[in-house]
Amino acid sequence: MSKNPPIRISAVSYANTFPFLYGIDRRLDLSSITLSKDVPALCADKLQNEKVDLGLIPVAKLGDIPNANIISDYCIGAVGEVKTVLLMSKVPLENIEQVFLDSESRTSINLVKVLAKHHWKKNWQWIAAPTDFPKPEIHQSIVLIGDKTYNYRADYPYIYDLAQVWQEFTGKPFVFAVWVANRELPTSFVKQFNEALSFGLQNISTAIDVYAEVEQKEELENYLNHYISYDFDSEKREGMELFLDFLKEMD
Repeated sequence: MSKNPPIRISAVSYANTFPFLYGIDRRLDLSSITLSKDVPALCADKLQNEKVDLGLIPVAKLGDIPNANIISDYCIGAVGEVKTVLLMSKVPLENIEQVFLDSESRTSINLVKVLAKHHWKKNWQWIAAPTDFPKPEIHQSIVLIGDKTYNYRADYPYIYDLAQVWQEFTGKPFVFAVWVANRELPTSFVKQFNEALSFGLQNISTAIDVYAEVEQKEELENYLNHYISYDFDSEKREGMELFLDFLKEMD
């Protein structure tokens, strides 16, 4: 009897995914899956090009995935401040003219564009991140995401948390990424997968011990417990749909 091929999973490599990774490693049959750790844009590209079957996908890429099916009760979201998706600038908002964009997440890029147009009423010039990005002495205003935001906070006196601004603008939480399949997966696997993610979220401290540097633990525990919101509840679904409506209008 032939064995089913492993289910190929792409997970985001950032710290906010550590609980998910821990649950997958500890609760799934690792002989039945393959797991790669990628930046958000690459997760989406792999799923779009059928190099994986399931990925943690930036919300802005949902429309590009054939047969996209959100399969999980969990997401990467924020209710208010998120700390790691930032518009960072050397000048106040009213003096910004151009913004350099981190290429790793299409959702964050589109979020700042939505906020610029509909909330701040700004028509900035958008510039794709060059290879030496970011260089504070050259890149006056930037959108930066992920763990690397901590390295540049001292260089930019004006910092705008995009998830917090979205909440102030819409009254809704923001969803950055969701677990998406590009084909129908076995019901039994989907159940086990959600249980694995839940297990990881119940063991955030242990997940940090496994995947993070020791000196990061206290800061990461605070970040994952108080700034990342993982339940893909009705409020987040409404916030996600509102964001996708803005994107359709922009397209």
